[in-house]
Amino acid sequence: MSETLVDIPAGRFAMGSEDFYPEEAPVREVAVGAFGIEAHPVTVREFRRFVKATDHVTTAERAPDREHYPDADPALLVPGSLVFQPQRGPVDLRDHRNWWAYVPGACWHRPEGPGSDTYQRADHPVTHVTHADASAYAAWAGRSLPTEAEWERAARGGLDGCTYAWGDDPQPDGVPLANTWEGEFPWRNTLEDGYAGTSPVGSFPANGFGLFDVCGNVWEWTDDWFTADHAAPSPCCGPPPSADGEFPRRVIKGGSHLCAPSYCLRFRPAARQGEAIDTSTSHIGFRCVVR
Repeated sequence: MSETLVDIPAGRFAMGSEDFYPEEAPVREVAVGAFGIEAHPVTVREFRRFVKATDHVTTAERAPDREHYPDADPALLVPGSLVFQPQRGPVDLRDHRNWWAYVPGACWHRPEGPGSDTYQRADHPVTHVTHADASAYAAWAGRSLPTEAEWERAARGGLDGCTYAWGDDPQPDGVPLANTWEGEFPWRNTLEDGYAGTSPVGSFPANGFGLFDVCGNVWEWTDDWFTADHAAPSPCCGPPPSADGEFPRRVIKGGSHLCAPSYCLRFRPAARQGEAIDTSTSHIGFRCVVR
C-alpha cells in the first residue's frame, strides 16, 4: 500500500460548480472532518502486492454473469474490460461506442488485452478495477474509499472556488499541469503533456495539500452513490433507484487522460460522473483514505 498519506484538516469548503455541467450544481458549503488521503492513486505495483497477498481475482478477470446481461452477445460473456480505441479521424461524439471496445482478456495487468503488460508501468495508476475491486484493496490496506466530499476537499488543495487544482488558468504560462487529452478527441492527441495514455504518478506538480494527479491521468472511485443532483443526499443504506437492467452507479471524480476541452472538460475537482459498479475501464483507478 502507499505509505504516503497527506493530512487534510477539518474544514468547510464550497463544493461543486455552476459553470460547466448540470450534475455539478448547485455550489454549496460542505463541512468535512479531518482525514488522511493517499498522495497519489494506487499504482500497479501496489495493487500487485495486494493480489499476491490475497489472491484477489478482479471483476475483469471473471466471466460476466449471463443473468445480468440477457441481451449480450455470448461471445462477449468472457473475462475482459473496456479499452479505449483511438480513432483515425473525427467520429460522432454522441456515441461512446465509437472509441470504447470490450476487449476479452483486458485486465489490471493486461491493460490493452492479451499481449500487453504493466511491467514498464509499475508506477502508473492501476486501471481496469471496479468499485468492488477498489473496496477490496482498501479493506486489505486498513483504509477506505473517500466520500465524494472528502475527495473534492482534498483535490482542491485549499483553492476554494477555483476551476482547477492549481487555479483558474488551464495551462499557466502554456505549461500542462495534468495528464489530459490535447487536440481533437478521440483521434488527434497533440501530446503536449508528453503522454498518450496513463502517466507515472507524480509526473505533474502536487496541489496545495501535496496531492498528485487529482486532475487527469485516471478517474477515481469514491464511495458515494451517484445522484444526478449532487445536492441530493446519497442513500446511506443502499443504491438509489436505477433504470431496469442497469447497475447502480457510484461517483467517480477527477477526470482522466482522455478528458479534452473539445469533448469533456472534466479534469477539475468539481467534475463528477456516475459509473456503473460493474464497470472497469482503462481510465478509472482509485486512492484510499484513513479517517
